Amino acid sequence: MGSAITTGVSFAVLTMVFGVLRLWSEVPSTLAANLSATIPSYFLNRNWAWGKSGRSRVWREMVPFWVTSVTGIVVSLGAAQLARTFSDDHHLHHLLATVVVDGANLTTFAVLWVGKFLIFDRLFRSSASPLLGDELVEAA
Repeated sequence: MGSAITTGVSFAVLTMVFGVLRLWSEVPSTLAANLSATIPSYFLNRNWAWGKSGRSRVWREMVPFWVTSVTGIVVSLGAAQLARTFSDDHHLHHLLATVVVDGANLTTFAVLWVGKFLIFDRLFRSSASPLLGDELVEAA
């Protein structure tokens, strides 16, 4: 649920600053969108997905989260640049270019979400994962 919320935040910000307001080009817009979603993502995932409360553990929670988040942002910046280049090469209208850039960002984070889920489920779950059966968790 946390990922769905923060994906919506990122998508909305990217669409607004790149597509509607045209404040920046695709790379700074993608950066702003993903940074605006990353901070709430940490807290939502920490509370809802990892079941953690109280003080954050720097090396066990924050560092892995921020390393994977920054990696995701860097990859999404590359995807946004490729999407914009594709849009320019095919002379797409700004509306279609926005769809392509949004799609690249969404696809990048969908693929990376699977990897992050596997990493953080392994690191932070306190008991058997509700998404994986007890048998699968024990086998892993």
